[in-house]
Amino acid sequence: MSDLAPESKPAETPEVAVGLDTSLVEAVVAALAAGDAEAAGRLIEPLHAADTADLLQGLDNDQRRLLLGVISKELLPAVLPELDDTVRDDIIAELGLAETAAAVADLETDDALLVISDLDAEDQKLVLAAMPPPDRALIAQALAYPEYSAGRLMQRELVALPLFWTVGETIDHLRQTAEHDADLLPTAFYDVFVVDPKHRPVGSLSLSRLIRARRQVPLSALMQTDLKVLRTTTDQEDVAFLFRQRDLTSAPVVDEGGRLVGVVTIDDVVDVIDEEHEDDIMHLGGVSEDDFYRASFATARARFTWLLVNLGTAVLASAVIGLFDATIEQMVALAVLMPIVASMGGNAGTQTLTVAVRALATKQLTPTNALRVISKETMVGFVNGIIFAVITGTVAWLWFDNLGLGVVIGLAMVVNLLVAGLSGVVIPLILDWRGIDPAVASSVFLTTLTDVIGFFAFLGLGTWLLL
Repeated sequence: MSDLAPESKPAETPEVAVGLDTSLVEAVVAALAAGDAEAAGRLIEPLHAADTADLLQGLDNDQRRLLLGVISKELLPAVLPELDDTVRDDIIAELGLAETAAAVADLETDDALLVISDLDAEDQKLVLAAMPPPDRALIAQALAYPEYSAGRLMQRELVALPLFWTVGETIDHLRQTAEHDADLLPTAFYDVFVVDPKHRPVGSLSLSRLIRARRQVPLSALMQTDLKVLRTTTDQEDVAFLFRQRDLTSAPVVDEGGRLVGVVTIDDVVDVIDEEHEDDIMHLGGVSEDDFYRASFATARARFTWLLVNLGTAVLASAVIGLFDATIEQMVALAVLMPIVASMGGNAGTQTLTVAVRALATKQLTPTNALRVISKETMVGFVNGIIFAVITGTVAWLWFDNLGLGVVIGLAMVVNLLVAGLSGVVIPLILDWRGIDPAVASSVFLTTLTDVIGFFAFLGLGTWLLL
């Protein structure tokens, strides 16, 4: 009997590492605590720039300062755009403007602009002055575009080709440029753009389609002509919407004369989508921006304004309660049950508000379907109001042995949840129509409305039906 070959074991699927390895972070912190910055530097050397940025953000100021001293000059430029704004400001202050300028000069224009645009006007001038003239001119021109626009988002490095070229000429051009002057090409790109003699984009061609075609085929026979062209002034939210709707990997950007001046790529759009979602969440919570890495006093000062507004709205709700103080004195049970009505209205309204604000941001809620959405959410509020009216009414009846009290809280629940469903859509629609960001102010108006209506309905009905 012949020997059988040993069974081959199936290859194990490697685990996908998400985020930093805790053991690595602990080893870096231990090395820094021991004063061995060189060992810490060796540990972070294999890391991706984004992971290095996460590591820096998790350290205290002293540890961060030590680690900055051993980060390689090649890695530092890629780390800067990945940092939180607050941490990046601290690191730039530590590096100095000259070293910052040298690092920024190694970045592509979109990443360089991200770093420079967060600096104070005076620091921007100093950093630009320390940069090579060609890079300085591109960044200065980009800073002139509106904030949060495609002009700020785009990178200037792109591949633009004449209409009369062939596939072979294109490939030869790309190879020769990469060999002799690689700085003229983007670090990574997905499409090449075909332009007319006035440098206006007339078509695009994906690299996958380019390398599969024969050399003698003209670009005009392969290119896609239904280009989605962005203006330098196009808002970044509209840019993100277009990428999401059309599954784009890149899109050309043109100036007022229609000339091709840059390209927005999917990696930057992912950051925009994440940023916009973060802003919406922060604003719904009454926070103007992410202050996770801010100092305590700066964070307290930033949050003070909305807390002050909320205090004013709470006083208004309390004033409504004050109108019925005599009623509450005669029936203490009303004071016990009163928070239930306001709380249910606030929570129901927040559910509707969250959906409405998100739908406005993604352009799903429009004037065309607004009435239908309002009707739907009002009906949802009414149905939930009926259901919870039965539940809370029964509980109140059994709890206080008072059928009338159960009827009052049930009716108030229907009224408040109906108002919550209606206002959860109408408030953001009105704010959006008035040019106010619905994510910023909607929650304050909604909470005030549901509290006032809830208290007024419950106490008013209690006064009318019970006393």
